[in-house]
Amino acid sequence: MANVAVIGAQWGDEGKGKIVDWLSERADVVVRFQGGHNAGHTLVIGGKVYKLSLLPSGVVRPGKLSVIGNGVVVDPWALLSEIEKIAGQGVNITPAQLKLADNAVLILPIHRELDGYREDAAAPGAVKIGTTRRGIGPAYEDKVGRRAIRVCDLADDATIVQKVDGLLSHHNSLRAGLGQNPVDRDRLIVSLKEIAPKILPFAQPVWRMLDEARRRGDRILFEGAQGAMLDVDHGTYPFVTSSNTVSGQAAAGSGLGPGAVGYVLGITKAYTTRVGGGPFPTELLDDVGQRLGERGHEFGTVTGRARRCGWFDAAMVRQSVMLNGITGIALTKIDVLDGLKEVKVCTGYRLGGKTIDYFPANMRAQAEVEPVYEVMEGWAESTAGARSWAQLPATAIKYVRRIEELIGAPVAMLSTSPERDDTILVKDPFEN
Repeated sequence: MANVAVIGAQWGDEGKGKIVDWLSERADVVVRFQGGHNAGHTLVIGGKVYKLSLLPSGVVRPGKLSVIGNGVVVDPWALLSEIEKIAGQGVNITPAQLKLADNAVLILPIHRELDGYREDAAAPGAVKIGTTRRGIGPAYEDKVGRRAIRVCDLADDATIVQKVDGLLSHHNSLRAGLGQNPVDRDRLIVSLKEIAPKILPFAQPVWRMLDEARRRGDRILFEGAQGAMLDVDHGTYPFVTSSNTVSGQAAAGSGLGPGAVGYVLGITKAYTTRVGGGPFPTELLDDVGQRLGERGHEFGTVTGRARRCGWFDAAMVRQSVMLNGITGIALTKIDVLDGLKEVKVCTGYRLGGKTIDYFPANMRAQAEVEPVYEVMEGWAESTAGARSWAQLPATAIKYVRRIEELIGAPVAMLSTSPERDDTILVKDPFEN
């Protein structure tokens, strides 16, 4: 038996929700280990649609322990709102089934405000990241600046006051530089004291609880958000998120050692999408790109923004396989390619008259690379709903096999529709 880490292998939105749901039914513990409520997973269970942002996917299944790890930045008001929303769909979440790391950093209203102020104040020609304005980045900044307020701080009124005063000495300077009024200190302190008794029942030293679960032999599923190419170190910087999204963060963001992760499952679409700004070598600004967006229903779960669409970038995913130590991939949305006469796969890039086989780190180089394509025959038949290889067109199977060769990782699961059971299982990630 192996514990499993699920990682987005592209720029996020790869269809992790369905795959994580399938795995969470078999897991005992589901752990979110990075990001915040800027992420979004859509689960379809028994015909009912659940849209989760901060909550681990295991919460919609009875008998599963769900954990929000220390690597996550937590907006306590957003967390309670999401719990109430899910309760309205018949899922009652209690502290017995949801555990929140007591050393997780809190997102405060001042973080959300700063996010918006900065985005609006960006000078003409300056880089616009396309933030969700939910305070994720500013909260992570305060974390590494060692001035953040954490979940455990809510347990002591004197600590709240001390931490707020230290935090505002920094934030009020930033706000003054942006032409904004100082933070209402007393109001912030009152709001934290009011929400403390609602949040603290969920708080635990989850690193200890997870170690006990590991020793018992429980199956642990580590649930990543966003995608590897949005990683703050390894992604398309500065068009990235504010946390590490690669598999190594599963250990640091949960409190378990790296040996606790036995299988890394990379989720990737059969094509490529991206939300917001940043380089996208295989982007299609034509009828094919529009077709992929329409057939794939490519709109963000959290933001509702339309996603940019393009051909599958094998060079980028191969890089992601290496960065994450991906054991196998779950290839999703192959049915979106049905009916195309030809499909293209990017195998490398042209840059400055040379051909390279990796995505460079330099921002200018990332913007200038041109994809090198391999053209393959498409298929007229439908793959939608297929649950075995025998139900797939031969050319679709050829496409999948070629992707395996190019990225250097086998397909463990193949998803052929948003429905949970429309999946071809090649390798169960939980089995060694």
